[in-house]
Amino acid sequence: MRLLVLGGSWFVGRVVVDDAVGRGHEVMVFNRGRSLARFPDGVRRIFGDRESPQDLRRLASHGPWDVVVDVAGSVPAVVRRSVEALADVAGRWVFVSTISAYRDWPHAPVDETSPLWDGDPDVDPGIRRWDPDAYGPLKVGCELACRQAFGDERLLVLRPHVVLGRHEYVGRLPWWLSRMSRGGQVLAPGPDRAIQPVDVRDLAAFLLNQVERASNGVFNVAPRSEAASYGDMLNACAQATADQRRTPLELVWADEGWLVDQGVRQWTELPLWRHAAAPWGMNVDRAHAAGLKCRPLADTVADTSKWLRTGGRPVDHERFSEHGIAPDKEAALIRRWLDRTPPPASASSRTHG
Repeated sequence: MRLLVLGGSWFVGRVVVDDAVGRGHEVMVFNRGRSLARFPDGVRRIFGDRESPQDLRRLASHGPWDVVVDVAGSVPAVVRRSVEALADVAGRWVFVSTISAYRDWPHAPVDETSPLWDGDPDVDPGIRRWDPDAYGPLKVGCELACRQAFGDERLLVLRPHVVLGRHEYVGRLPWWLSRMSRGGQVLAPGPDRAIQPVDVRDLAAFLLNQVERASNGVFNVAPRSEAASYGDMLNACAQATADQRRTPLELVWADEGWLVDQGVRQWTELPLWRHAAAPWGMNVDRAHAAGLKCRPLADTVADTSKWLRTGGRPVDHERFSEHGIAPDKEAALIRRWLDRTPPPASASSRTHG
């Protein structure tokens, strides 16, 4: 097939491009060229800004394509102009959305029929900074813009949970790997809490498999909730960084409610941890029935660690600095937790050499 990927140089799109080329598809990418991404041989790159009507018209002249994959759209008005400019030269459209589109997340389990935030396909907030409160409603607006241009029959929407793996620029898993490599006592929450991050390679593979099958509709994309726990992830990070440490590592598991009372910022200071009813309550039956395969979380952790240690570097992004707890704050919290909590019958910490 002939594919156009909008973006394609940061994270998900980059892996989609690599996978698509490996499958023998003809791939073109359209982006501003601000990253230093290197693409496989044969990928044609068109430089331009999707916020420019002139650039979109120029891009359309390079069509047609069997499928356009939008991994980067986040401003509804910009996405609307993109789909309108390319509707006549694209057979089908794939839009990568997010679990944040669901109004009830993370406070209730969600499936593809769960209520969404109100979205407006014509809205443009006028700023391009990351805004966690606006992100979900804006993505819903983008979905609506795509549906207006392509209808249900020609549109595939994927709503992944948190995506991890090589090229991750948000900084969640990289922070945990960096923290584990330092060793010492590590503040750790919720060892038994289920967790559902999806490996970027599995997301890309599922996307392309559905493209090749001409699928449409909406799919939540993540492993099943019973596949791994938060403790599994942290222990995998500890194992992946074992040979980098000179100081033994001890995971100190603190009560989640206590951490909330201490003012620990959820989701960022201890990345991927949130003390809510259903932060990892995504129903993924539809995607798994359609063939989604998710590798073990430990494989994602090990591959990301290897990528970082061999010179891999994500694109610079403002969200990276949001993640991680300051060493002095972490140490003070650990002292406070250990002082107030007698050791239980079963170990409350685990030491890794």
